[in-house]
Amino acid sequence: MTLDGNRLALDFRAMRKAALGVYTYVEMISCITAFLPVMAVSSLRHRGDPTQREPGRWMRRLGRTLSRGTPLWKFTIEGEPPADIHTRGYVVVANHESMTDPMLLSWLPWDMRWVAKQELFKPPVVGWAMHLGGDIPLRRGEGESVRSMLAECEAALSSGISVMMFPEGTRSKDGELMRFKDGAFQLAVRANVPVLPIAVAGTRAMWRKGSLALGSAHAGARILEPILPDPSLDPAEAMAKLRDASRDAVMGVLPDLRARYGRPRD
Repeated sequence: MTLDGNRLALDFRAMRKAALGVYTYVEMISCITAFLPVMAVSSLRHRGDPTQREPGRWMRRLGRTLSRGTPLWKFTIEGEPPADIHTRGYVVVANHESMTDPMLLSWLPWDMRWVAKQELFKPPVVGWAMHLGGDIPLRRGEGESVRSMLAECEAALSSGISVMMFPEGTRSKDGELMRFKDGAFQLAVRANVPVLPIAVAGTRAMWRKGSLALGSAHAGARILEPILPDPSLDPAEAMAKLRDASRDAVMGVLPDLRARYGRPRD
């Protein structure tokens, strides 16, 4: 191929990628807007339910619909969940690479309530969907908000539904696994429930932190083995042990996952 031909091919691929990115943004806003009335009815019908199971199902249906609707992204779930995941609450934790992580994790085959920073509930459309889906807001660094979040999470766990948290607290800028904060593991010790680690790979190539550009990629998540709090330790030691064991479990499988995920979608 000539130099001009190569340039034309590169220009065409760049234009196609940009067009698909615009289409994906339009598709996301359109889907969320279409789901909002149904989610509002579900939220109203199930207000007061500590599990928010039905509103949460509509939120995860939305995530799966969004991911099906774009030609840019493909998602895969690996591993098997615990046999009692539908009746017992777990604190589910995952590394956080991208704003597309919730869409990937919406393919996990069980119900959960999600904890997310308060700022994500403020924008119109997306924030409305999070409110209506039963997600739990957290204002980081504010004691009253933390206590309210923990109380709501404990009520959900005791009612038999799992709680989802990103223990890094934010998306990694460079893709490297950051340290895990204590909150999710304090919750597991307080509620005496297992932690279920999930390893995520490939989503950073879809939507990098600080960028509006969308990339084409195949991403995957692997369900790992649950980790129980150690009853022989005092709460602070049990929390630290859970935290470190969960991070080690995620770190241990990331090289394999990253070798297979993150490339452009087939």
